[in-house]
Amino acid sequence: MITFLTAIAALVIGYFIYGKFIERFFGANDKIKTPAVRLEDGVDFIPMPTWKMFTIQFLNIAGLGPIFGAILGAMYGPVAYIWIVFGCIFMGAVHDYFSGMLSIRNDGASLPEIVGKYLGIIAKVILAVITFSLLIMVGVAFVTGPAGLLKDLTGGGLHYWLYGIFGYYLIATLLPINKIIGKIYPIFGAALLIMAFSIAGIMLYNGFNGSFHLNELSVDQLKNMHINPTQNILYPMMFIVISCGAISGFHSTQSPMMARCMRKESYGRPVFFGAMIAEGIVAIIWATAAMNYFGTATDLNNTIASGRNPAWVVNEICNTWLGQVGAIFAIVGVIACPITTGDTAFRSARLMVADFFKLEQKSLKSRLLVSIPLFVLGFILSQLSFGTIWKFLGLFNQLLSMVMLWTAAMYLAEKKKNHFIISLPATFMTAICATFILVAPNKNGGLAIDTSIGYAVGIIIALLVFSWFLVAAKRRGTSTNNVELRPNYKM
Repeated sequence: MITFLTAIAALVIGYFIYGKFIERFFGANDKIKTPAVRLEDGVDFIPMPTWKMFTIQFLNIAGLGPIFGAILGAMYGPVAYIWIVFGCIFMGAVHDYFSGMLSIRNDGASLPEIVGKYLGIIAKVILAVITFSLLIMVGVAFVTGPAGLLKDLTGGGLHYWLYGIFGYYLIATLLPINKIIGKIYPIFGAALLIMAFSIAGIMLYNGFNGSFHLNELSVDQLKNMHINPTQNILYPMMFIVISCGAISGFHSTQSPMMARCMRKESYGRPVFFGAMIAEGIVAIIWATAAMNYFGTATDLNNTIASGRNPAWVVNEICNTWLGQVGAIFAIVGVIACPITTGDTAFRSARLMVADFFKLEQKSLKSRLLVSIPLFVLGFILSQLSFGTIWKFLGLFNQLLSMVMLWTAAMYLAEKKKNHFIISLPATFMTAICATFILVAPNKNGGLAIDTSIGYAVGIIIALLVFSWFLVAAKRRGTSTNNVELRPNYKM
């Protein structure tokens, strides 16, 4: 069990050592009054305890991402451990921390507002389109998935469940954040963690008594073990599939919600950095469980190829290892958690639109004017197949993470700090996204270009973007006045 335990230990150590370094490097300062204190409005700007913000942030960014993504990523074999651990510590957690802290430093502004300040108006508009599309697709995907499962469990009509979930989404989106999200979501977040740690406990117990042997990462397993490697290319597709467990642009859309509830800047490390590390741990647990429950990564591939899906895998593992309690956790994980992620996606979309057009959101009427068109669009898209919606989520997700990393790097350059700790990961993610678009199969949103060409072009594109950044950063560093953004809200 060396690989499993080492991966968990590395993530925990990463939080305490690298997380502390990033906090000091950013310059978190409790003497600065946060937006939750200065702009409290009883709706979106409401101070909350740290533990509650952590559980809400974790549930908002997690949902099924670190479960389904880890299971699908485990089909590539133990090499998935490397991406989850290093991606989570040096990219994902840093990405989430900076997206949250830059929002705090800019009056709780949404992502497009922050990107607009540091990368310019053109980047702001492009980012707004990408972000809005991603949020709506996440919301819709996490309506159709749970609605379909509820239909199968109850025998009820699919449309009735769609109506019911959309109705809940509308209520949760309109109400102040402390009414439903602040009260119920910490429970679901805790349930998601308990489920993962229970699965880990079973593996550890069986491993230590000799009845269970985990597959270890070795040199001969540093390869693509997917059953269909030509259609599921290790690089870059594994880096897109395992998004939430390593780095996810969706997280940067959620962080501003908690940025508007944070009393002190020092809370950013446990809430933003810590929630991502927790998600990485969950991803490691589920990747390990999926890889070993059926025997090997090859056996997992054969199971999925036989017509099973990640939801079935979760239900099978929970029921077998955890019994009746596991069945309850499976329902929470596969149905309740995606619903909670979906409604916060719609809430983030409301806040983003309001920020973009400078619309106040204190009155219910204003929130309705923004929310109703969002849900009409979401309901229309829910008529598409789940597969059609889902296949574009991964690419949009990592494109967003790439833009957020470049934004954070530009912030550091503007502050005359060493930007390479973020600009290099941003270059890597640029290569991932560019290469995916070039070489991925058409059904996954790619151009299906031969890898011998696609790999080289993807790297060249990343290096060109990096060169542009260096020039722009130098120019910006000499011309900026370093004034933080202050959105002109109409109160």
